[in-house]
Amino acid sequence: MKCDIAREAALKILYEINEKGAYSNIALNKYLSLHELSERDRAFTTELVYGAVKWKLTLDRTVAACSDIKMEKLSPWIKNILRLGTYQLLYLTKVPPSAAVNESVKLAGRYGHKASAGYVNAVLRNIAGGGGRDIIPDRTGDPVGYLSVRYSYPKWITEKFTELFGEEFAESLLEAGNGVPDLTVRVNTLKTSTEGLIETLKNEGVEAQPGRYVSEAVIIKSQVSVAGLEAFRNGLFQVQDESSMLPAAVLAPQPGEKVLDACSAPGGKATHMAQMMKNRGLITAMDIHGHKLKLIEDAAGRLGIDIISTELHDAAVPVPQHEGAYDRALLDAPCSGLGIIRRKPDIKWARESRDIGSITALQRRLIDSVSKAVRPGGVMVYSTCTLLPEENECIVRDFLNNNDEFYEDDIAAFLPHELSKHARGGMLQVYPNRDGIDGFFIARLARKEK
Repeated sequence: MKCDIAREAALKILYEINEKGAYSNIALNKYLSLHELSERDRAFTTELVYGAVKWKLTLDRTVAACSDIKMEKLSPWIKNILRLGTYQLLYLTKVPPSAAVNESVKLAGRYGHKASAGYVNAVLRNIAGGGGRDIIPDRTGDPVGYLSVRYSYPKWITEKFTELFGEEFAESLLEAGNGVPDLTVRVNTLKTSTEGLIETLKNEGVEAQPGRYVSEAVIIKSQVSVAGLEAFRNGLFQVQDESSMLPAAVLAPQPGEKVLDACSAPGGKATHMAQMMKNRGLITAMDIHGHKLKLIEDAAGRLGIDIISTELHDAAVPVPQHEGAYDRALLDAPCSGLGIIRRKPDIKWARESRDIGSITALQRRLIDSVSKAVRPGGVMVYSTCTLLPEENECIVRDFLNNNDEFYEDDIAAFLPHELSKHARGGMLQVYPNRDGIDGFFIARLARKEK
């Protein structure tokens, strides 16, 4: 029995994500690069994978309400087939319910047995008939539980967001995290301009428009495989969200300077800084993972950049020869990633509240270590892609309280006008629901002149 190509691809990718711990974007891109699928099938596979990961909690609750067998007793394959089928029934209005059920049954026949196919058929027909619609807790009695199931987030995240931002903003934030982010790229200004890239893409049949805030940002509106574009192969752009462009803009490196990018891979910020420096000076791109250094080198080579020198090192450990050697340093620190859930929905399920303590401990070691590399009169930028104060302003405040050589430097002058109004001293928090780009935190710190 022949299975639908896109649905079977989505099932295999979900297995890698849910059972082997693969990152959703990496697992998806790896599969699509190894298999030839039509543009339509690629788009449908992508929709199914991200949808099933994004809505996993709600999907599982719905299945559990319509099944006599507990989810934990199901095989991983059947569990993921049910998630895919339920996602199509609940969220994809253009997919006929009969197709969602029948194609899921075919997959169950291939990846399970005859009884599995019958079971999947019964559960999905129950859901298609309206079963499992009453799984969301009452908002009045349990607002946190309501938000958790309504928007498919672990309860600890909905509780945390509600506590930090209030119920209304938290709900808006959760909803934004389930949205589909723009495909944004950064123009390589060493080779072309924003207008030039948009025109080049148009000649390749790709619709694009300027970004929201950053002058080098371009939003691609067409459904395309970026790696297949001639403009990409020729190094005219790099895939990067606008939020991720802000740390380099705030650091504002100048041509001829020495810059340290402490946690650099995959190199988006390092190559952005090299452009700003007009490919003159030196950027030391450091990372703790040796295999990731090649990603930086490959990106630099494609973009025509030759001032980036990679270095394998744990940035949490100071390097004596680096002490006071850099005009500027960028620390884009490892974090919980709660600002980029719409881009990497598996973060919801990979993180737990107890992780935050170990993450912040690492962040404190990193900021203390990297600060030592900045010369007197130099600048350091600390950034993360999360929304939690304990990973952001608390880290910066604690650092400043223990390091009187550094001070908050006014960040507003380095920001686009639309974002500068949200700056507080040397810090800015960006929110996906308010600002339309990934959630990011940026702090600009300066070292006093001796």
